[in-house]
Amino acid sequence: MDPLGARSQFVDIQTLPTWWQLDEIGEETAQDQTDSLLSQQAFPSPFPFRPDINRKIILFTGDVALLTCTAIVNTTNESLNDKNPVSDSIHQLAGPELREELLKLKGCRTGEAKLTKGFNLAARFIIHTVGPKYKARYRTAAESSLYSCYRNIMQLAVEQSMASVGFCVVTMIKRGYPLEDAMHIAFRTVRRFLENHGNSIETVVFAVSNTEELVYKKLLPLYFPRSGKEEKSCLPLIPADIGNSEGEPVVPERQIRIAEKPGTLEDDSEDESLESDLGQVGNHAFARMEGDVDKQRKLILQGQMSEVAIQKQHQRNYNRWLCRARAEDLSDIAALKALYQTGVDMCGRTVMVVVGRNIPVTHIDLEKALLYFIHVMDHITVKEYVLVYFHTLTGEHNHLDSTFLKNLYDIVDAKFKRNLKAFYFIHPTFHSKASTWFFTTFSVSGLKDKVRYLDNLRQLFTCIRPEQIDIPPFVLEYDARVNGPYRPSQSSGL
Repeated sequence: MDPLGARSQFVDIQTLPTWWQLDEIGEETAQDQTDSLLSQQAFPSPFPFRPDINRKIILFTGDVALLTCTAIVNTTNESLNDKNPVSDSIHQLAGPELREELLKLKGCRTGEAKLTKGFNLAARFIIHTVGPKYKARYRTAAESSLYSCYRNIMQLAVEQSMASVGFCVVTMIKRGYPLEDAMHIAFRTVRRFLENHGNSIETVVFAVSNTEELVYKKLLPLYFPRSGKEEKSCLPLIPADIGNSEGEPVVPERQIRIAEKPGTLEDDSEDESLESDLGQVGNHAFARMEGDVDKQRKLILQGQMSEVAIQKQHQRNYNRWLCRARAEDLSDIAALKALYQTGVDMCGRTVMVVVGRNIPVTHIDLEKALLYFIHVMDHITVKEYVLVYFHTLTGEHNHLDSTFLKNLYDIVDAKFKRNLKAFYFIHPTFHSKASTWFFTTFSVSGLKDKVRYLDNLRQLFTCIRPEQIDIPPFVLEYDARVNGPYRPSQSSGL
């Protein structure tokens, strides 16, 4: 209210519900919160349930220019004179003084953030930023620039001791950035900043239109889960590419490894053979960083490449697959529920479940299936884990070809093989046992001793407690019919 009693057009952010309060999903009893902590250990998420952070987040459907934040964000172009609905509203409410001050800034580069006064706005400041133009072939550059936008805005807010920041959608339609892709970067950047540097920031408001609201509500729970249950349910939907500890996009092929002493190699005994294989490509650390990729492949085919070089080549190949997995839309494979994370075994190791009957081999793109496996498993395999394969009621159309399995085994990173401690094969048939024995004996090495054939769920429960594994209902029904009923302490289906 102004002194004359007229209702202000500006929106007091203190009156807006936080993300924690929205839809009341965040409400839990004390027991639920205890369960959530246990669940967090069994289902580790890169973005765990954090009530303290959720209370700082507000989703507002409306004009960012109306917010009473310490600062609001204006998305503009490099000349700071773009015509778009967000900028037009901010300029109209702020008054002509804003245009005059922007002329003094002499432009803004993509990814940068520059500060002006708010003038006639309720906000004291305006942070101006320039989002990237998007083209698929320059995706990595666009991601890095968009990350810089959000990171620089948050950094500026901390440096200026701002209590609250109101974000518009930085990526404008005319710049061509897909909204969902942009929001993944925006949310993870803000989340990481609040975790690492955001103690002084009390409120972050995301101001959206009605059409944008649907995307925000879909993706916010992935990065700001409001309960342990929501954290667990959203975990499979989090992209494999979540950036580094600050949310910044990481491209493994572009990471530079500099020798401790330029001009010399760290391990003389091992790398002398590497140098002889790759040839002398230079006398400094950067020249020795990569080598001739075509020459390396030729040496591998000729059997002349050293073990160290082969490992590096394999790692590069795996990283390419991982980058593809992060970029692909794999929602159709995820919908099959053929691979998912459940609890932990008796030794505290993560349990991954594979449901054979849910794999329609003849109807799916097997390359996308391979990408999905890499996508889901990459962060799981950094620690010890076990696989549980339900062969229950599978038909011929569910059986993966041995060539596909061999290809998968050859592509995956060494950590997949090293940290796999057991492969439980549930309800095997004679034919499946024979095929598995042949495959693990002649096609792959090191897997045979990890396979355990279990004819019933009782045997599985000696290794994994019933409450720690989600078993499909048809598996429970089949096992009860064939092996007799049982009474696990807790059972849950998909």
